[in-house]
Amino acid sequence: MQQRTTTQQTTMPQPPQVISTKDALYLTDMMSWNLLAMKKAHFFASQCQDGEIVAAIERAGQMHQRHYERLLQHLQQNQPTIPLQ
Repeated sequence: MQQRTTTQQTTMPQPPQVISTKDALYLTDMMSWNLLAMKKAHFFASQCQDGEIVAAIERAGQMHQRHYERLLQHLQQNQPTIPLQ
């Protein structure tokens, strides 16, 4: 008889005060992936002749752009302020 283990994911109520190096690198990767997907969608949409396909690809590209901008917005809002001396 096999036992199944389940893991539950919980959401963090607030972001941590400090982002680890590993987390920062992962955020950089996510932004890069979204930017690349956005650029590829724009390129492939420009290569298509069918309007429905162009619209679908453009929607996908816009989704990746929104994700990129949201990540950027969160990072800009949560930048630590360093007092000037």
